[in-house]
Amino acid sequence: MPYTGHMCGRYALFTRKAQLLDQLPLRVRDADDDAGQPRYNVAPGTEVLAVRRASDDDENTAITLDRLWWGYHPHWAGDSAPTPINAKAEKVATSKYYAGAFARQRCLIPADGWYEWLATEHGKQPHFICRQDRSPVWLAGIWSARPDGTPGLAIITHDARGVATEVHSRMPLALDERCLTEWLDPHMTDRESVRQLIRPLPAELLSHWPVSREVNRVGNDRATLIEPINPA
Repeated sequence: MPYTGHMCGRYALFTRKAQLLDQLPLRVRDADDDAGQPRYNVAPGTEVLAVRRASDDDENTAITLDRLWWGYHPHWAGDSAPTPINAKAEKVATSKYYAGAFARQRCLIPADGWYEWLATEHGKQPHFICRQDRSPVWLAGIWSARPDGTPGLAIITHDARGVATEVHSRMPLALDERCLTEWLDPHMTDRESVRQLIRPLPAELLSHWPVSREVNRVGNDRATLIEPINPA
């Protein structure tokens, strides 16, 4: 099944697992013993780390850090249904395809930054977008069990803010760390409640720079991908 929606189609995660857990204002059950491998070119159609409640109806259900497939295809959808990697914030609460997951199956995707491509006269130039202080960001997502029973997710996107607008018109919804607990609250199912309590990461905290076009190849995965370059 082809993946659709490429507003946030590549990111990096190299912060160590223990540091990620220390930054969360949540008690997380570490369910993934292999969660600490650095990845500098995370692509759709692969397993990615996410924080979630495995059950959507009990606030006492343990919050886990585990691997989900990056591609959202709910089990109740037919084989011909799309498998988006992103869900627009403007529609995620009202679209039939996403609304159930938005109400009860929200998740957090840790990232050290993400890539976007700026159209230039020399072709599309990749940029790496991250926090100025290089701290990880927590991307808002939704998940659902796929037809094979394994969980799959989509990253929520919205209009770009701050310096991110210099690269692309859209960006992933990076959350202010003060509302991470509310994002995973199983009782907060109403769209208006989410709108009132959830805040994006302040735009002034973001930075970006051009990086090598080697990131275009999914097989390339090394630390040099995020290093600044002087584009042609």
